[in-house]
Amino acid sequence: MIKAIFWDNDGVLVDTEGLFFRANQETLAGVGATLNWDQFAEISLARGGSVLTLAEKPGTEAFYNLRRIRDARYADLLTREPLVIDGVREALDTLQGKYAMGIVTSSGHEHFEIIHRRSGLLPYFQFVLTMKDCAHFKPHPEPYLKAQALCGCAPEECLVIEDSPRGLASAVGAGIRCVVIPSRFTGASPFAGAYKILKSVRELPAALEALA
Repeated sequence: MIKAIFWDNDGVLVDTEGLFFRANQETLAGVGATLNWDQFAEISLARGGSVLTLAEKPGTEAFYNLRRIRDARYADLLTREPLVIDGVREALDTLQGKYAMGIVTSSGHEHFEIIHRRSGLLPYFQFVLTMKDCAHFKPHPEPYLKAQALCGCAPEECLVIEDSPRGLASAVGAGIRCVVIPSRFTGASPFAGAYKILKSVRELPAALEALA
């Protein structure tokens, strides 16, 4: 029986992956480096790495300067348009009160706060884990192991909602079943090991009923 649901943020609750790609692409262009979507999907969405390594060596001052520029650009883009994915609010309305729910994201805390300043989604969730709360990030299992410990449920009583290969790997590594809802940016990715793959978040309540 499922008692807790752990939601990824970017690409699952909010449509931000395209904006993050744009912020990285524009930042890299400023130092004469190029970034295409295939590179971004492989480095960032699949492996959880930084595409800024295409221009600068990690750990150097030049890399950190580039990251500061990228982060500022991303923060600006996040304020410009509605971000909540269609169907998310309705799904959360249906599931609220039936399950303990938390957000588990590798996003930075500052960007997370900007995203949800206007989203209205946070009251649905009992807890949030961002990058600042974990020593390791997806695809490492630590974020979902920590979420499981927070809710006090066994792995088989938890369910993860993800959209990316690295998120799926994190859930599987933690021994938790994962429902994948591919975003418009991750639909071509392989999702071996997923418990179920849905076309839309609108299908999730019915999928949970079938699981019960």
